[in-house]
Amino acid sequence: MLDMPARRDELRATYDLAPNPGLAARMQDEYARMKRVVSPADWAMHAPYVAAINALKRERGAAILAHNYMTPEIFHGVADVVGDSLQLAVEATRTKADVIVQCGVHFMAETSKILNPTKTVLMPDMAAGCSLADSITAEGVAEMRARYPGAPVVSYVNTTAEVKAASDICCTSSNAVQIIRALDAETIVMTPDKYLAQNVAAQVPEKRIVWWDGSCIVHEQYTAQDIREFRDWNPGTRIIAHPECPPDVVAEADFSGSTKGILDYVSAERPERAMLVTECSMASNISDAHPEVEFIGPCNMCPYMKKITLEKVLWSLHSMTTQIEVDADIAGRARQAVQRMIDLSARKV
Repeated sequence: MLDMPARRDELRATYDLAPNPGLAARMQDEYARMKRVVSPADWAMHAPYVAAINALKRERGAAILAHNYMTPEIFHGVADVVGDSLQLAVEATRTKADVIVQCGVHFMAETSKILNPTKTVLMPDMAAGCSLADSITAEGVAEMRARYPGAPVVSYVNTTAEVKAASDICCTSSNAVQIIRALDAETIVMTPDKYLAQNVAAQVPEKRIVWWDGSCIVHEQYTAQDIREFRDWNPGTRIIAHPECPPDVVAEADFSGSTKGILDYVSAERPERAMLVTECSMASNISDAHPEVEFIGPCNMCPYMKKITLEKVLWSLHSMTTQIEVDADIAGRARQAVQRMIDLSARKV
């Protein structure tokens, strides 16, 4: 665990990080992308960190890859690339930067390192894990192979490098249906998200999909009854669910898709009111881009994603000590599974 008090003292001795309304006023371009959800007072506190990080990025030759669930000051203030797991994996193969800072969770940083073995990959907080990644091991993959001999194993990118290395191919929520349909097999094992697997199975009935018993601590909290009651209380609201939600929740929704799919749907449909049945920051991060949409409803936060802060991002770039390493043999086998996913996802269907 990071000793943040000591690191905070060192950062404050090196950079001027005091709240600065004048600097905040000069950084209106950055603020404009988040002002609907970040108050002027909060921006005055964030602006010195954003300025220091962006200057240090240039000095280090670094790029920041940020997931859609990052807080707005990270997502809009310092990120060079934003997106869902698939987008970040693809961009990790394209970046020219010598240093990658992964603003997301640990498995995402591992994926970037797997795809860029010669680059420096920084993880602002090593404790930013994932309930899905923690729910399965390489031994669990072996158990599923023994239970279903000959069935290919498709593992969600929300897994460790060891699990990816033990799998045949990876998938994300945005390409899982495409991956499953493309595999030449009647029975397919999906790990570790049972709800994603069940939602995919409903869309690909010609395949027999079996799954590991894992779930996301954010999305599993939603229930179909919650959705029905919310719709009764808020008629006319467009309900948009992530496919990591239980199938009965997805069935109650007007649309279900990955974080990119959700963004595309909102951009195309522009509903008057919308409830995003996913992690809180998703609505915050697209709010300013869609001022005509009122985002309402419940808010479930991912405690792992929220471990990543501007202060920790700054420390990573300042110290260069939070580096991700992956065993070369594991990385090589995991790279094959991730690259197969990227290659197959790029095919026209």
